[in-house]
Amino acid sequence: MTYYFTSIPTMTRRHILPIVSSILLACTATAAETAPAEVYELRVYTANEGKLDTLLARFRDHTCRLFEKHGITNIGYWVPINKEDGADTTLIYILKHKSIEGAKEAFAAFGKDPEWQAARKASEENGKILAKPPESLFLSTTDYSPPVKTGVGDGERVFELRTYTTHPGKLDALHSRFKNHTMKLFSKHGMSHVAYWTPAPEQKDAGIKLIYILSHASPEAGLASFTAFRADPVWIAAKGESEKDGSLTIPQPDGVKSVYMRATDFSPIR
Repeated sequence: MTYYFTSIPTMTRRHILPIVSSILLACTATAAETAPAEVYELRVYTANEGKLDTLLARFRDHTCRLFEKHGITNIGYWVPINKEDGADTTLIYILKHKSIEGAKEAFAAFGKDPEWQAARKASEENGKILAKPPESLFLSTTDYSPPVKTGVGDGERVFELRTYTTHPGKLDALHSRFKNHTMKLFSKHGMSHVAYWTPAPEQKDAGIKLIYILSHASPEAGLASFTAFRADPVWIAAKGESEKDGSLTIPQPDGVKSVYMRATDFSPIR
């Protein structure tokens, strides 16, 4: 059925059109509210001794392509630089999904894919690759995070995965400090932002963790940048003001953790 508003008296149209507009706006808002939010996923694989290269080859030759086939977006793949962080055994990577439920469905389809099953079997002819089941954590992007951009940076660079654990009830204050002070000071001292996340609702440590990735020209440059950052009077003042009622993070070594990483040759972010 077609309605012709031109046949309606002018005064009536003036009343009807705002109502129609309001209905359309409400429908659009409702659709936006009910649409599943995109999520990221942090995954950590620990390989058996001597098996990391085999794991990387499997990702390079098969896994990454099959992820994309099943609707999983590859974001970044890294290996720790320092031995104490698992340089010889660990793969750290980030994926993007349409939703948590979408991720579960995509991984179920990926696991049943005959090509994946054949690639997995062939790669494990000389023994199992993984020393333990993968670790997985779904992440929500903070409102101050820059958009995640894949691609190759200017020149060589390294990445730093940083994880902050707050006291209960302190995460919002930490977000405020990052939004209003920390990020600007990071940029001032030569650090580049990749992305900032928190565990998605109902995930482990939701409400007490901030997870983010920076990039630096080198590990030495990253350490020098943080030394200058911590000595900056603006940072000292902002930290003091935000911690009048006590530290925002739990005591070290668990309060702030840092892992320097190199991107793999097949990582979308390099």
